Amino acid sequence: MLNQIKLFFEQHLALSAPEGSSEDKLQLATIVLFLEMMHMDDKVEPQEQDIIQSLIQQNFSLTVEQATALIALAEQQRKQATDYFQFTSLINKEYSQEQKVRLIESLWKIAFIDGVLDMNEEYLVRKIADLLHVPHTAFIMAKNRGDR
Repeated sequence: MLNQIKLFFEQHLALSAPEGSSEDKLQLATIVLFLEMMHMDDKVEPQEQDIIQSLIQQNFSLTVEQATALIALAEQQRKQATDYFQFTSLINKEYSQEQKVRLIESLWKIAFIDGVLDMNEEYLVRKIADLLHVPHTAFIMAKNRGDR
């Protein structure tokens, strides 16, 4: 099954740009953080899965099939990860400050989607924002936009 997903990924998501491999890794790193947020309160709600699917399609201009394949790969990486640094270091290198703030806002949207902000969810967003060097003011503004 995993080999089929990897094959699909290689065939359908390969970017024509020479830095395509880096872009693929960046997308996976972002999705891993989305999935980690979904799992932070130990409850996976359908609306959390829906918003993650939507955010992936919007942010990366992917089809439902492509987003689903990326989610499956990201879930494998999330389960194998021992920390967030491997994901945030790549995002730090590649994302602008504005993109980092949008990522934090997306994490807030996932946290707020079920109507309850769990303390572990808030902790994760704060930790990721710190690792991405997002200023506190931008962090709070993203929280306010994500709570809509």
